[in-house]
Amino acid sequence: MAARLPKPVKARAPKSREVATPAREPATATIIGRRIEEDIVLGRRQPRERLIEQDLCDLFQTHRGDVRLALFELEKKGLVERIPNRGAMVRGLTPSEVREIYAVREELEVMAVRIIPFAVAQKDIDRLEELQREHAAAIAKGELLTVFYSNLRFHQALFGLCGNACLIETIDLLAQKVYGIRSYANAFPEQLDRARRDHLDMIKALRSSRRDDLIALTRRHLKPSPEAYIKAYERRFGKAELIAMQ
Repeated sequence: MAARLPKPVKARAPKSREVATPAREPATATIIGRRIEEDIVLGRRQPRERLIEQDLCDLFQTHRGDVRLALFELEKKGLVERIPNRGAMVRGLTPSEVREIYAVREELEVMAVRIIPFAVAQKDIDRLEELQREHAAAIAKGELLTVFYSNLRFHQALFGLCGNACLIETIDLLAQKVYGIRSYANAFPEQLDRARRDHLDMIKALRSSRRDDLIALTRRHLKPSPEAYIKAYERRFGKAELIAMQ
């Protein structure tokens, strides 16, 4: 079964290059990893940005052992990559990689909603409505980190209804690989509002046992983030895929 997400930390909408503030006390590897992950999620650290160990030691007032462990865990999640003779950097997915990941995500998430037993219990509907309200409230307040985590919890609860532990875990693992591209769509208020409305429509489809509508919503809901990321990538690098780091 996929691990439960940590309780979200409220955060104001970040400036484009603002990074996590230094810790007042020595940070553990877990805290360091969490802070860097949040920086990636919110777009404070950009794809292919170097993560220099000594800079991170100074930022978090700790030693290289904790920093290296944090980077190793982020590498396992697919958020960080190590380049020979260059060190660690925020993973920069190419458009082809993004399309491949999202093609698999779409099929797995559709599989999950396809096998949810209907009718869905009222307590499960109530839980989804609670999570939807949290997500909507975070959007209204501009708390982008809370938006991110409340969205993850909503979808974990939704896909959890399928009852297939292996499928649920695989969906979570693939979602982690693209945490870094979420900020590209979340930068647009209309996309956040669309996600909010999608969640409401998903709940309505569940309540009335309209599986075809739920499947269509699941497919549509995945589109904005990869589309926004690929557009930004092509503006920066052009349409040619970059195979090797410069």
